[in-house]
Amino acid sequence: MFILILTYKAPIEKILGLLDAHCRYLDKYYATKNFLASGPQVPREGGIILCRAKSRAEVEEIIKEDPFNAVADYQIIEFEANKAVQQFQELLDK
Repeated sequence: MFILILTYKAPIEKILGLLDAHCRYLDKYYATKNFLASGPQVPREGGIILCRAKSRAEVEEIIKEDPFNAVADYQIIEFEANKAVQQFQELLDK
């Protein structure tokens, strides 16, 4: 399991200009069950994506497709999810 922390490095106007394309990217990886949750940070200085992938290399390949890749830096944090609410654990076990 990976936590992806995006930090914007461009003005918010440029971020908002890429938002529709970024949402299509998110939808693609929600459909494959790689993405489990996402949203903007508060305050809106970046975003967070909870990602399921086999390896860090796979995550890095997924990130390359994000239109926000040009306007945000990504921090990738890997962790073992060994406790979760039942519905989430069932998703992790698939």
